[in-house]
This record gives sequence, structure tokens and C-alpha cells, in this order.
Amino acid sequence: MNFNLTRIAPTPSGFLHLGNAFSFLKTKALAEKHGAKVLLRIDDLDRERFREEYVEDIFATLDFLEIKIDLGPKNLQEFENEWSQLHRMEMYQDGLNQLIEEGKLFACDCSRKKIQQLDPSGYYLGQCLERKLDLTKAEVAWRMDTSESDFLPFFDYPDVMKSGLIQQDSMFYVVRKKDGMPAYQLTSLMDDLHFGVDLIVRGNDLFPSTLAQLDLARNLKKDKFKQITFHHHQLIKSPKQEKLSKSAGATSIQALRKDGKKLPDIFEMIGKWLGQEKPITSIEDFKMAQKI
Repeated sequence: MNFNLTRIAPTPSGFLHLGNAFSFLKTKALAEKHGAKVLLRIDDLDRERFREEYVEDIFATLDFLEIKIDLGPKNLQEFENEWSQLHRMEMYQDGLNQLIEEGKLFACDCSRKKIQQLDPSGYYLGQCLERKLDLTKAEVAWRMDTSESDFLPFFDYPDVMKSGLIQQDSMFYVVRKKDGMPAYQLTSLMDDLHFGVDLIVRGNDLFPSTLAQLDLARNLKKDKFKQITFHHHQLIKSPKQEKLSKSAGATSIQALRKDGKKLPDIFEMIGKWLGQEKPITSIEDFKMAQKI
């Protein structure tokens, strides 16, 4: 099966790490297999953590990994002048306005600490739904009223869905943050449709986002989003079985490069951390190990 366009969509909120490299390489391999071009979409609306050096790191990492970008910015200046999500704010606002008009949103002023106190699981269970807070109130997030949404028909992943945790984590998702910026679920959905993406490669940790975005597409009447193919891949973890984080600098590609590591070394580390018995030292080895 052939696809037209997939995307690599990092957030410039820290230096990219080995887990990002794995996901990027998986995207590259699948794009080559299915004849798809690759879009670079940098999600930069987390303005508190945004730094230019993190954007520069994205370009440096892609160059180091020898990943060719077919569509998108080639450097920081091009990104800021043409490709930043700030240039698409009107499009996101149109989506928010549509949701407001159809009465799909409610305001929420809960902090993470309060959500944890209300429910030990840490899941938000719609506590503000009946409070009817004004959407124009300062310092409130806008959440989707998913009390009547049915997430189960979207996917046939019984091992993932049976616990109910994926569905629970998808409910009452945020579409506008407390700082007034449109949130990830909305921007990612609208960007993918805007650019014509038809293959989305992402980690298993983003199952809840996929469910939320499919539900959001249904509410926005964006039927084309249902035609996108999703590929969810395993997550790479450290030898201590810890999830990688941008705050853990030792696993950043930048730190590994400064330590003298070359691309074959990165492939070898990925292979070891994935538990591969046969050494991986090239993209061809990677494709074989990943059965691509």
C-alpha cells in the first residue's frame, strides 16, 4: 500500500533523545517502504518551554540521522518566517469557534494537583462539567465534553483497550490551554489535514491522543481524518527500563554526538535497548529488525 505523506513532528521543548531518533528512523523506514514523502512539522505552541536552540537541534539531529525532509523548513529562519504554528492560529481558532457554536466545550480551572486529589489515578473525570464556568474566564482550559462519546469503535486493539485506561485518558481532552493557546489535540489534527498527511507514525504512548483526535475529527465533521492510517510503535526504554525524557540530557542525540558517537553507534544503541540479539549498525539492519 502506498501513501502520499507522513510527518515527523517534534516539539522544541528540549534536546531530542534516543527515543525520538528511534521514532524518526521508524518513520523514515516506513516512508521509504510505502513511497511516502516526509513532512517536518515542528509543534511550537508550548511557548513557555520553546527555545531557538531546541529548533536548531531538530535540524542537526535529522541531518545526523541522514533523514531527508521533502516538505517543511530547512533552517530556523525558514521555520520562523513560514512554518511556525503561529502562522496557522486563524485556522485553529476557526476550529475552536466551531466547537463553541456547537456547545461541545466546557471550561476547567483544575490544576494537576487538584485532579490528582480528586482521583488518585490522575485521570480527569469531568469534575468541572457541571460547574458551567464561563469560557471567557481567565486561566481556564477548554475541554471537550466527551460524556456521550463512544471511543471503542475507533480501534480494534483488544490488548490495549481491555483495561479501559486508554479510553479514560482520552476523555475530556483539552483543546485550548490555560494560557489561551490552542492545545495539541486540536493543532495536530488540523495540521495533519492541512498538509494532507495520510500516514501517522507515533509511539504506543500516544494511543490516547489518536482516540481523542478521531473523536475531535468527528465533532468537527472532518471525515477525511478517519481515512488516515496510524502506525503505533513500541517505545524505546533505557537499560533500567525507564521512559526517556528530554530532561535527561545523557540520552540526548546532542550529548551522544559530542561524545563522539557516529550514526552506526546510534543504531547499535537502539538495537541493544530494544533487546535485539543481532547487532544493528545501519538503516538496512534497522528495517530488518523492525520487519519493515
